[in-house]
Amino acid sequence: MFRIGEFSKLTQVSVRMLRYYDETGLLKPERTDPFTGYRMYSAAQIPVLNKIIYLRDSGFGIAEILTAIESGRDASIIEQLDKKYDEITDRIAEEHKKLEKITLARRELLHGGKMHYNVSIKSIPSCQVLSLRKVIPTYYAEGELWEELASFAARNKIAVSGQTFSIYHDLEYKENDVDVEICTYVDKPVESSGAYVYRTVEAVPFMACTMVYGPFSNIAGAYLDLARWLQENSAFKMTGQSRQIVHRGPWDEESEENYLTEIQIPTERRGR
Repeated sequence: MFRIGEFSKLTQVSVRMLRYYDETGLLKPERTDPFTGYRMYSAAQIPVLNKIIYLRDSGFGIAEILTAIESGRDASIIEQLDKKYDEITDRIAEEHKKLEKITLARRELLHGGKMHYNVSIKSIPSCQVLSLRKVIPTYYAEGELWEELASFAARNKIAVSGQTFSIYHDLEYKENDVDVEICTYVDKPVESSGAYVYRTVEAVPFMACTMVYGPFSNIAGAYLDLARWLQENSAFKMTGQSRQIVHRGPWDEESEENYLTEIQIPTERRGR
């Protein structure tokens, strides 16, 4: 048996922390001397203390550590670690989004609050496409849809074009549960199968378009310029679902600065 000071030296954990673990119920002494009140620990408690330390260093709170330790099963602790790993990964992703927004805000302020995107009106003809439409968690999950569509086309030996675009069926911005349809041109009719649909996408006589250079975080600024353009050109009003074409993206560009995205918003002339 070791007195608390000896146990502290052997485990490299301060006496203060050992007392705290005793108070919270995480690691009570093997026994307490009834005459002196000294806390006495055993070597068998060292593995438990090690688990407490690495759980603490992994971001676990006292209640979470207590639950893991009381389970007495390494499999349960591994499950808790996996859960914490996912939580931290999600937080890191959220922090990266904040960094992107800070970068965008800083860039806009350096440009006097404005980043100008040229807006033009063009006519988009109808086309035959193979499409996949799903509700996805966020806009960032769209890449998974493209992987699904490419896999389906390959399995069924469907020749698809390099021309692709996305249609956003929500009429408002959605933070979650985004209704997206991805489309790729096909040269000849193909058989639809479940969510994979061969269809004709209607023509749009007046599509307000702008090109966005650089990271996808720049897209928000492009929408603001589209809003300004629509306000200044009151002969046109928004209608239908917006579209997006990534002409150059992560699959063929190493640097985000070289990305090229086209934003398209259907419009119609007022009074028609």
